[in-house]
Amino acid sequence: MEINNSDILHVNDLHVKVRTADGVVTLVQDINFKMKRGHILGLVGESGSGKTVTSMSILQLHDRKNMNIEGSITLQGKELNGLGNKEMQKIRGKDIAFIMQNPMNSFTPIFTIGQQFVETISTHTSLKKKQAKELVIDVMKRVNLPDPDRLLKSYPFQLSGGMLQRVMIAMAACLHPSLIIADEPTTALDPHNQLIVLRLLDKIRSEYGTSILLISHDLGVISEMADDVIVMKHGRIVESANVIELFDNPQHEYTKKLLRTRPTLYLQKHPYTYMV
Repeated sequence: MEINNSDILHVNDLHVKVRTADGVVTLVQDINFKMKRGHILGLVGESGSGKTVTSMSILQLHDRKNMNIEGSITLQGKELNGLGNKEMQKIRGKDIAFIMQNPMNSFTPIFTIGQQFVETISTHTSLKKKQAKELVIDVMKRVNLPDPDRLLKSYPFQLSGGMLQRVMIAMAACLHPSLIIADEPTTALDPHNQLIVLRLLDKIRSEYGTSILLISHDLGVISEMADDVIVMKHGRIVESANVIELFDNPQHEYTKKLLRTRPTLYLQKHPYTYMV
């Protein structure tokens, strides 16, 4: 695979296998792609296609006792595959941020949003508590989150799912990671909050130059957000193209099938407001 200075992530010959009582099962195979700095790469496919397995491989979150991950995964030239958990903990949250489908799973219910936000920053920087809080408030304001002081004193259960997801995105962006992996970040949200979250991700990409791996089964979301698209089926990449090329001239029958059933989002035509 050709190396380019603007490329942030390279995945080469990724194979992931799991050991079961019935033998070894291959989850993904022959996965090859790269991501440019500041671009959004859409990773699409139906449930079970291998999207999340691929993202968990990048994050090195698979259980090594039962999983075998072969291939190379480099972030800004640093090999991630095979790194120990302590080394990966330094990278996760700082160089790679992860936004999951259900933001409630990302927060501890007994601590306030502020406590958890500050803890994330303190883990990866030498900032004092007061400095970390100032950074948190600044980031919240930059991404248009209303009343940061009140949000920081709130517990997760006191916020709506849409607001929690926006807080999760702000937390992911606060240390300016080179890569954000967003795994179905809008699936649990209503259309209004979907648009807000997608606009927020695009704002972070444009302001911070962050690359975003946007994982979704929804080609309507991908069409509005992505620069390039990878289509996965049964653990393999079946098509990879620029987003315009893929939607105008799909090559694989599976891609054509997905396109025929896609919903549509009109990000440019519908006004939106920031509400709790």
